[in-house]
Amino acid sequence: MYETDVQVCVCVCVCNLEGALLGDLLRGYNKNIRPMEHNGDITEVKLKMTLTNLISLNEKEETLTTCVWVEMQWYDYRLRWANRSGFEVYENITRTLPQQQQQQQQQPNINVTLYTNALIDPKGMVYWLPPAIYRSSCPIKINYFPFDWQNCTMVFRSQMYSANEIELKLTNSEDTVVEWIEIDPEAFTENGEWVIKHRPAKRVVNERYSRDELGYQEIVFFLVIQRKPLFYVINIIAPCVLFSSLGLLVYFLPAKAGGQKCTMSIIILLAQTVFLFLIAKKVPETSLAVPLIGKYLMFVMSVTAITVMNCVVVLNISKRTPNTHAMSNKVRKVMLNVLPRLLRMRMQRWSPQGEQVEGSAFPRRRCSSLGLIAKADEYMLKTARSELMFTRLRERDGLMRKTLEKIQNGLAGTTAEDVSVSLALASAEVQQCVTSCKQIAESIKQQNHFQRENEEWFLVARVIDRLCFISMAVLFTLGTIGIFLMGHFNQAPSHPFPGDPKKYLPETSPLNTTG
Repeated sequence: MYETDVQVCVCVCVCNLEGALLGDLLRGYNKNIRPMEHNGDITEVKLKMTLTNLISLNEKEETLTTCVWVEMQWYDYRLRWANRSGFEVYENITRTLPQQQQQQQQQPNINVTLYTNALIDPKGMVYWLPPAIYRSSCPIKINYFPFDWQNCTMVFRSQMYSANEIELKLTNSEDTVVEWIEIDPEAFTENGEWVIKHRPAKRVVNERYSRDELGYQEIVFFLVIQRKPLFYVINIIAPCVLFSSLGLLVYFLPAKAGGQKCTMSIIILLAQTVFLFLIAKKVPETSLAVPLIGKYLMFVMSVTAITVMNCVVVLNISKRTPNTHAMSNKVRKVMLNVLPRLLRMRMQRWSPQGEQVEGSAFPRRRCSSLGLIAKADEYMLKTARSELMFTRLRERDGLMRKTLEKIQNGLAGTTAEDVSVSLALASAEVQQCVTSCKQIAESIKQQNHFQRENEEWFLVARVIDRLCFISMAVLFTLGTIGIFLMGHFNQAPSHPFPGDPKKYLPETSPLNTTG
């Protein structure tokens, strides 16, 4: 019981001494006066930052939000009690906690989210470690979005005192200047969108200002961060590439199906426009640069627009007729012989005589004799109706039979001239029949020629369609690979500052954030 009472008494006495010490230290203490013991002294303030969470980077507002602990140290002679007259009774107290309100006034430019107490050692060294959520400005470079990296900075400078009154420095740890942002692996929370590549810290002296100006000195903490593009690859890039590639399938539709081709291409174009609006809502509204995904969407939209134009041109060519357009033999040779062979197309080759070329894939189709007979009967019927000669057809048929019998029996051994003379002496009905047959043959010949030229225009349209397909497929593939390779090679630099080989990291990093 006696030992317990003694321990309780000692604790109460120490607590009472600490309260008395705080009362003596803060008696007459003016928080608005800079801690300067001698005239002309410069107060040295040391800073150190510990990052606990990279909350977010708002590209639209160009702001970086971080959760940090900012450690600040400075010397205040008025709060010293070691080797100080009248404070001998407090020699056993090694540290005290004055209220934060007294210490916060030393750095009025710092806005913290939670007011914490400051620690004071017997020599008057003030140690303050407030937690804070900082929302700092971070200019965004959108050239390679979403395969980009950003260099964001958090700048600390005095808003009241010049360099002749306060000197800002980085904290020392074991005779080493802490030129980096500390990361506690137990308290740090990794961000799902950004990975930290570099985290250096520097004391910057702006020589363009004088020491009497507030902008002469500042402590800058850098965060070089690389975006993790998986979210954008899955939700934006992959769907965009997939439905843009569907635009190439329109070339597999028949050349005459121009309406369906244009409809499909325009639907794809509208879907690409929707994705372009989604990207515009994400990136900053700037005219200085175009994001990489925006460049790709503009590229595939251009490819789709060219596809629509190709479909219109091919449809126009496939619908041409000899009555509206004439095709030269030079065009036939190039479009029906040369290009199909280069494009590996199996189609009938053209020859100047209109005959099948040896080695053609498909032989020329012959006209059916039944069709010719039907057309001849139709022509004869129209001729008979127009001349009102229904009653004389039988007589002419009988005369024709007799004439043919004479030719077969009596003129079998005669020459062609004799046959011509005999036919010339024949009756007018036979001559009219021969004339009608000639007209039928000429009409059929013209119709076959008309159909052949129509087929040639269709084959030319097929060749142009195949040529456009190969061109657009090569353009789409090379453009897609080239644009996204630009983003793949846009990696954060291996060192924080160009030309400076220093890593700005402790010898044994507590967290691998530089890989």
